[in-house]
Amino acid sequence: MLVQAPGWSSSPARLSFLRNRHRHRWGPALRRFGSFDVRGASGLTGSYFVRRKDARTRISACGESRSNGDGQRKRDVVEHICLLKAKGTLTDEEEKDMLDYLYTSQYRMGGIVAISLGRIDDDNPERYTHAVFMRFQRKGDLLKFYENPFYLGVLQKHVMPYCHELLNVDYESEVDDDILSIFRKGEEFNYGEEFVLLVELKDDALGELAEDALCSLHRIAMESPSLIVQVSQGLNFNSTSNMEYTHGVVIRFRSIEAFKIFVGSTEYKHIWSTKFQPITRKMLSIHFSIDPVGTELM
Repeated sequence: MLVQAPGWSSSPARLSFLRNRHRHRWGPALRRFGSFDVRGASGLTGSYFVRRKDARTRISACGESRSNGDGQRKRDVVEHICLLKAKGTLTDEEEKDMLDYLYTSQYRMGGIVAISLGRIDDDNPERYTHAVFMRFQRKGDLLKFYENPFYLGVLQKHVMPYCHELLNVDYESEVDDDILSIFRKGEEFNYGEEFVLLVELKDDALGELAEDALCSLHRIAMESPSLIVQVSQGLNFNSTSNMEYTHGVVIRFRSIEAFKIFVGSTEYKHIWSTKFQPITRKMLSIHFSIDPVGTELM
């Protein structure tokens, strides 16, 4: 089965002409906010944390040392992705109630160091409508989050009445070991476009082939600082999600325009067709816009 490159359909362009424009500021993106099947959710035990055979849980370092070429040390983080399918009858008021409670959960429980969420911008084959991204410092914090009574109450009272399905994917990754990068704070993280890519790789590819594909994607992302603020990726260890997707990738773009340039580039399309497509069984990609914190949420 042919799996098309995920992202934006446009005429390919090369990324090389942008690579010297380090940390160029793009304008703020426009705001995008408008039976319950749980895959990879609460009520978890120690069996929740699993390690796939012959696979590595952290791939973002791509064989490099714990510091990059500039001497920047790396910090382990745990990434949590939750995709929601809202009911067709969801009103704007109900949507705001759901997103507000999910967003402000970071202030009511410990362990969450960063969060972003929003309405998914484009249609997708699985018909997910909303996405939530959270970052934790360690696996233990994530487990406590899943079992936290406040979070379970948010699901029961403010999510399940409005949605009929959710999917959770969790993975370990690495980011630069500085406060702004770890906590996704500062002007660069106040706006932009969040891109989430989930892939199910073939069983015989869960090793060097998977690492090669993910490291190739990570490399071209890191070579595009004028487009991308941060990238993380890793092996899904959420056993209760039935391992529908084996790996997750989250990329924060500086704007929707930056997102379109990257996923429409010849480099991205080449890596997808040569590295990912031959070993991918299933793929899902979504993206949603980020607004400056403190405008309407809360």
